[in-house]
Amino acid sequence: MTLEDTKAQKIEKYKRELIHYYIVLMAAVLFIFTIIFGFFIHDEITPWYTAGGLFILIYSYIIIIRKKYSINRLVHSYMIIGTLYDFYVMLAFWENSVASFVWLLPIPLVAYVFFTRKYVILYSIFVICCIIAGFIISKNIDFNFPSHSKEDIRITDTLLVISNVAVIALVIYYKDKIRKVEIEHEIEQKRELKTTVSEKTEPLDLEIFNKIKTFMEEKQPYKDPNFNISRLSAELNINSNYISKAIRQNNFPNFNNYLNVYRINYVKKLMKESDLEKITLMYIYTEAGFSNQSTFNRVFKQIEKTTPSDYLNMEIKEIS
Repeated sequence: MTLEDTKAQKIEKYKRELIHYYIVLMAAVLFIFTIIFGFFIHDEITPWYTAGGLFILIYSYIIIIRKKYSINRLVHSYMIIGTLYDFYVMLAFWENSVASFVWLLPIPLVAYVFFTRKYVILYSIFVICCIIAGFIISKNIDFNFPSHSKEDIRITDTLLVISNVAVIALVIYYKDKIRKVEIEHEIEQKRELKTTVSEKTEPLDLEIFNKIKTFMEEKQPYKDPNFNISRLSAELNINSNYISKAIRQNNFPNFNNYLNVYRINYVKKLMKESDLEKITLMYIYTEAGFSNQSTFNRVFKQIEKTTPSDYLNMEIKEIS
């Protein structure tokens, strides 16, 4: 399974969970409204209206689960039908409370979770148009809706606000989970790309290193105290950054260390092949490319873990 498939499956899982919990939440809200308007607040139409909405919500969701409709089609249907369903509630309570159209406010947020920016804009316009239409209709047509006391409105407004806060919190929670999946996917993609690039560049690093090695062994440029990576770059016509990277990839800390290894190996070669009673140590280290004795001593001990004098004495003992 590819990264894209894994990402798509996780996101679809979270989106279906969001739809499930949203419907459970809205079913609970409609049930509470049905009880309130049926037994506590005198209203002949609203309890039947909310009960009908509750039945349609549950029945349609059962069908949707069985048929396994696509998420986008499902959300589009709920958002459009839900907005139109709320239109009656908005008109019925417009004179007493404008809190009813608060139910429409989470719609652009839901669109942001499920759809592209285009649909977020379209649904925002849709919600605004519904609110404007509700305002115009309520001001020009008298439907003779039942009147409610301030205490009744306080109860229903409180429930509306709580339910909308719960919906918004639910949507934000799942949006965060979906965003985490997207971030993890981006990290995995970068990691795969880095691995792919590394796999492609390793053979190139080895090829560059082999060119450096051949040049060092054939031309012996390390014998020149002024030889550096810039001159090697010019000689091989290879960028110095590539040279440094190739050397590091082959277990050398840096170019200077690589160069000094050649110089020390050449010093050891001279010690073995030369008449040590007739030549000086100064001749040996200057022949190998060291400009002064202090640098030579430091580098030799760093690489060989012993001083040049001790090493030279061991060589003399082996000869004698």
